[in-house]
Order: sequence, then C-alpha cells, then structure tokens
Amino acid sequence: MQAVKMKNRSKLSNLSATIVRGAAILAALSGGLMAARPAQAQTEAALYNFAGTPDGENAYGGITFNGGNIFGTTYDGGLYGYGSVFELTPNGSGGWNESVLYSFCAVAPACSDGQNPTFGSVVFDANGNLYGTAYAGGSDGNGVVFELSPPASGSTTWTYHSVYSFTGEPDAANPVNGLIIDGSGDLFGTAYNGGAANNGAVFEVSPNGSGGWTETVPASINALYGGLVMNSTGVIFGTTSTTVFELGKNSGGTWVELPIFTFTASEAAAEGEEPNGTLWLDSKGNLYGTTVEGGKNNDGVVYKLTLQTNGSYKYKVLYTFGAAGTMPYAGVVGDANGNLYGTTTKGGKDGAGTVYTLAYNATSGAYAERTSQNFIGENGAVPYAGVIYNGGYLYGTTYLGGSDGDGLVYQVNPAASVTKTTCVSSVNPSTLGEAVTFTATVTPAPPDGEPIVFEPVGQSNMVGGVATFTVSDLKAGKTNITAVYGGDLNFLTSHSVTFQQVVTK
Repeated sequence: MQAVKMKNRSKLSNLSATIVRGAAILAALSGGLMAARPAQAQTEAALYNFAGTPDGENAYGGITFNGGNIFGTTYDGGLYGYGSVFELTPNGSGGWNESVLYSFCAVAPACSDGQNPTFGSVVFDANGNLYGTAYAGGSDGNGVVFELSPPASGSTTWTYHSVYSFTGEPDAANPVNGLIIDGSGDLFGTAYNGGAANNGAVFEVSPNGSGGWTETVPASINALYGGLVMNSTGVIFGTTSTTVFELGKNSGGTWVELPIFTFTASEAAAEGEEPNGTLWLDSKGNLYGTTVEGGKNNDGVVYKLTLQTNGSYKYKVLYTFGAAGTMPYAGVVGDANGNLYGTTTKGGKDGAGTVYTLAYNATSGAYAERTSQNFIGENGAVPYAGVIYNGGYLYGTTYLGGSDGDGLVYQVNPAASVTKTTCVSSVNPSTLGEAVTFTATVTPAPPDGEPIVFEPVGQSNMVGGVATFTVSDLKAGKTNITAVYGGDLNFLTSHSVTFQQVVTK
C-alpha cells in the first residue's frame, strides 16, 4: 500500500511540486519562527488545528458551509493516512468541534474507496448528500467520485458510497479540484489525466434513474489544473495551463468547447502566465482569475474577463503580485461591493503565504491591495486553497502550520477595525521606588478582558478600551515604554508612541 501512495504522491508532485515546496517552507518555519515567536493575535482565528492520523492532515482543498457547519477534505491523515472528510460544528461557546466523517483507504484491496482528495472542496445536493473526489484509489487506481449520505435518525455515522471509479484513457483519471453540481443533480469536475489523449478531461457524472450513476467525458482538454464554475444557463467555464475556456451545449445537445482567452508567450510578462485557480463568476457574467506566474514581477496576476455585448470577453490585469504575497495557486472570490479576496502560497511576512484583499474603488475602477493576513507558521502556512466569503468573513484552509504543523481551518476578517493605542504615565520623572501607573487607551474599544502589554514592564487587561499597570521597582535612569495591543479577529493590532520613563534617585 505504501508503494501505491508514493506513486500517486509522485504524480501529484509532477502536477505542481507543491508537497516538496510546502515541506521546505515548513522546515524553514520550524527552524525558528514557529518555536521561538510568541503567538500573534491578528485578524485571523484558527477554527481548528489538524493533528494528523487518526485526525485529518494537510488540507489542499477549500471548505463548504452547509447548515451552519463547515465541511472539507484533507489530503493525508484519517485513520489510514490517506485522507479524510471532516466536519466542523459550532460548540455554542464560540469554538468549533471537529468530526472525521470518513477516512479513505478503508476498503481493500488497493484503496478501492479512493485515496488522497486533492485541491477540491465538497458540494451538497438538495437532500443533504455530500459529494467530492479523491485523486487516486478506486477500482482502477485512477480516483473516484464519492458520496456521503447524512446520518439516519438516531445515528451519527455518515454512509459512504463510491459513485464512480475512473478507468483512465479515454475515460477521465485522477480528478482534481472537486465538483460543481447543477439543478438536476449532475456532477461536473476536472481530471488531471485521462481523456482521449490521456492529458486531462472534463467529466460529468449523472444519476441514471435506477439508483446508479453514469459517467461521460464532455471534453478532453490538456493541462487541467483548476476547477469549474457554471452560469445560470448551464455553460461551464474553466482554465488550462494556457487558456480560459467555456463549455456549452449546441442545439443538438453536444458539448462544445470554445477558448475565451489564450495567454501567449510573447505577452506573458504583462498579462500573466500559468492560470491555475478556479474562476469566479460575478452577477454580470464577468470572469475573474489568477495566474501563478507572469506579470511585471513574474509572481502572478489577478485578471478580469469582461463579457461584451457580442458574447466575447475583454481581458484586463487588475493586480500584479510581488509587493506582498506571491504565487496565488487559488482563484479569487468577490463581494457585493466589488472587492476581491484570495490567497497566496508564498510571500508575506515570513514567506508562508497570505490572505489578501483587493479593495475596489467604484469611482476610479481601480483596485488597492492590502494583506488581510500573514501566515507565519503557528497561525497556518501555505494556503493552496482559496477563501469563501460568508457573512463578512473569509474562511479557508492551510496545508501546513498550526499547533501541530498539519494545517488548519481559519477565519479572517478583511474589514477589521483600525485601532489607535496611546499611553501616558502618572508621573514622569519619578523617584526611585515611587509607584508609577501607566494608562493605555485603545480606540475604538475592543472587548473587555483583552490584554495590553506595557513593554517591557508587564501587562493588564482592558475595560472599556482602557488598561492600567502600576510598577514601583523601575531602575534609576531611563526606560523606554510602549503599550501594545495585539489585536483580534475584529480589531487590528496597534502600539503607542514609545516614550522614556525617567527615574531619579
């Protein structure tokens, strides 16, 4: 079994070299950042830290909300080490409880139930059944589409069913980036291998009316890395390593693939290169995406394809990476105000990736980038998946980092309040042995009970945005005093102007 796992891991490395690169980043973080640095409260909350087998480990895919709970997959971990499907449930006290719904490679021989879910999130049908893909395993070792049905009354166990095992050329093989579902319950996805030329395919799996499923290949397309998105008329959009394409049915009911935009080598420096993430479709039919490379800094771009009245699309680069995060493997999502959100796998404060916001200016039509979260190790590292926007917050997963180094599920507030911290001394200069009270004020006021650190003398908790700390053992001379508010999910960190407390004999 180990040989099978290493074979498929090698294939996945050829796809994006992500495991090797991710391990290198984790090693760098473990060399000092994760162990030596105190936890930093920022605009992120770790909802759950994966702990490795028998828990989940290394989440490549994004998350899905359903019924107020969070669902997703991990590439590794689970009871058998070949991946898991997990659920996070609010515990009523502001935290989350995790359950492993299914551990892959439970069925012998050769993981016929699938192994190693890769990059994709899960989807739900109208009856609450969960669907996803596993990159490998299945009856032919080429991956599966799986279904998990919710527990029956009085039970807590989800029921697993292998919907379809891929057989390889000319069938699809090795599905990546999960699934989309249409109004009829048909499932669509992308496969890294298989198809007519064994270079990749778009597949469809449909209920056959007899309790089973039928699989077809609407298109054999080379170099499919990203997932799919579908508009209200059933037209599908996706990307290859060089092209943005649409896939729709003609009047005869036959699927037809058409290129929307092709990234040309001669223009790569400006327009980007290697589109990879799943596209985002806005309410006007415009498409947004990212490239891993290219752009002015060769660190990737965010682009927009604007739908024209004649049905064509106009390409425009919205943002070029390089100043903060780099290598955005995932796509973007947007909100009702036109702001865009996404992740990078590298760059940021310590090179472990970021969550970024592209704030839209409706007057100028321009976007301004700001880093909403720097990943530094203990708060996660290397987010291959993108984010979802839910209730004003962003949610996602990291492949590495967290308390056990096995990745985590996080929440980020892209609109956290900017704070200002001030600090004053009750008496300055003071005499040796005299009690001195430092008073820090944070505006707007964060929740009561959050700490203020009076560097380097001590800390106390705020009430109404104010914290005090009294000390009477300051040494004679001058001591630099700074009040630091560490921030939380809704309030940004800030610190006061540093001043000198003078103590005379």
